[in-house]
Amino acid sequence: MGLRNAFYTTTLSILVIVLAAFLGAAQAHAQTQISDKLTVLLDWFVNPDHAPLIIALENGYFADAGLDVELIAPADPNDPPKLVAAGKFPLAVSYQPQLQVQVIQGLPLTRIATLVATPLNSLVVLEDGPIKSIADLKGKKVGYSIGGFEDAVLSAMLERHGLVLSDVELINVNFSLSPSIISGQVDAVIGAFRNFELNQMDIVGKPGRAFYPEEEGVPGYDELIIVANSAHLDDPRLVPFVHALEQAVQYMVNHPKEGWDTFTQAYPDLDDELNKRAWRDTLPRFALRPGALDHNRYETFSTFLKNRGLIDREVPVNTYATELR
Repeated sequence: MGLRNAFYTTTLSILVIVLAAFLGAAQAHAQTQISDKLTVLLDWFVNPDHAPLIIALENGYFADAGLDVELIAPADPNDPPKLVAAGKFPLAVSYQPQLQVQVIQGLPLTRIATLVATPLNSLVVLEDGPIKSIADLKGKKVGYSIGGFEDAVLSAMLERHGLVLSDVELINVNFSLSPSIISGQVDAVIGAFRNFELNQMDIVGKPGRAFYPEEEGVPGYDELIIVANSAHLDDPRLVPFVHALEQAVQYMVNHPKEGWDTFTQAYPDLDDELNKRAWRDTLPRFALRPGALDHNRYETFSTFLKNRGLIDREVPVNTYATELR
């Protein structure tokens, strides 16, 4: 009996030691996992367009998924996708049109999620000004911030009304879209975000009228997306990251006021009338299923970019956009 008891005691001790070692290793693994930062480079300074990311962070959805997410605003808005392509950072906020152009240029980028599922870009004029329809822009000045895509969008919109790009005078106003139209420097601006510039103009007593590209011959597209390096799509953090985004959107839709309160508690400087209105106007545009991918939509927009000369060929959607599972 003594030998048997000694055997059981020794066996139990070994099991306790093994179990403790196992639990210690599991805890260490979990700590390593949570301390491994998943950095997301934003496309611009923090604003309501980034609400799903902010809510997922502040409400703990990322942490619940074992993710330590860090959001960084870029010094140069053009850099984030390039830094992800170079393997310097894992994720970046980008734009569908930009992605489709950069992929053709050889950047190894893949869309893994959508933040804002509709265009925000618009052509804006003063509401009480002389421009009542796009046809009235003939001989007028149109301000823009970034050439290329905005030119293509404007050209398509003008053609629907019997005009061509040379019928207007294009003026680079940098990022002073609202000020340039309010001051009379230009008669219209292309590239104005309907959730920001329109609200900004209204707040200062100079309301604007927007013409929407998707109603004027430009195919619909995702305004804001999340891109990853195409070589790193097996990163186990990506699937839970996308799921956490979906939780955040569901929360915002169900609790818009609480969502706004959480957002402004995290970023008190954004608690003003402009951002409050932008939050309201952006909320219905967030992707309810951020991970879902509409192949036909991406193919249609790729054809638009090719027809407008922004890309020289089309490539299969699954080479630059995916639905993670």
